[in-house]
Amino acid sequence: MNIYDYSVQTIRGEQKPLADYRGQVMLIVNTASKCGFAPQFTELQGLYEKYKDQGFVVLGFPSNQFREQEPGKDSEVEQVCQINFGVTFPLFAKIDVNGDAADPLFKYLKKESPGLLGSSIKWNFTKFLVDSEGKVVKRYSPTTKPMKFEKRIVELLGRADRS
Repeated sequence: MNIYDYSVQTIRGEQKPLADYRGQVMLIVNTASKCGFAPQFTELQGLYEKYKDQGFVVLGFPSNQFREQEPGKDSEVEQVCQINFGVTFPLFAKIDVNGDAADPLFKYLKKESPGLLGSSIKWNFTKFLVDSEGKVVKRYSPTTKPMKFEKRIVELLGRADRS
């Protein structure tokens, strides 16, 4: 299997095949709007706005697995992300990222790019960078701010950094 074989549920309940993102650089993130790392939504949105027309997309997957920092319903999560952080990048239905009920996409991501201390996700805002051919190229920790790897995104987009 590869990443394009997976289908996920949008935050509004529709099925979305990841094959729809074929040819794009993806940043897949497990999110939580009540987490101390939630200000990263602003950087994620900034990267999305800056590079979306060049083939970059951020995919946000809310999860309530870490100290229940995403307790609301999907509709509430979407509203909080839009109002508090200006999020316009695609958001998906709340999922589990660890354990027996972990979403198959996140099982795949963890297998393709295990963390330093094993494959489990340690906290909200773990980020997986996927190249335009669907290969998971890097896993970033929750503490790594998205702007820290902007240069890598630019490289994957195949263009010179003009910022």
